[in-house]
Amino acid sequence: MAEIKFTKRSLDDIESIAGYISRDSVRYAKITVRKIFEKTKILEVNPLIGRIVPEVNKKEIREIIYGNFRIIYHYEKNKVNILSIHHSARDLSKRGILPDK
Repeated sequence: MAEIKFTKRSLDDIESIAGYISRDSVRYAKITVRKIFEKTKILEVNPLIGRIVPEVNKKEIREIIYGNFRIIYHYEKNKVNILSIHHSARDLSKRGILPDK
């Protein structure tokens, strides 16, 4: 089983998502956050389930999708580091999580 860890950036992302959604619905914000955490649980038993992030094209940087969000993670030797929770409508290159080309 892989160990899942959330980076500070990913936790900040979740907090921002919850803050934005809670402007309209605190209840829905809580549900969304809970479901993001639940979605990552699958990575414990199947860390390679996510697709390779096309902007990076490295086999160890992958993503799973929840609704409009890309849950981007790094997998190596039974460790999954959740790097970012990113809205799919936004430009990923402006987030600073992609390696320099």
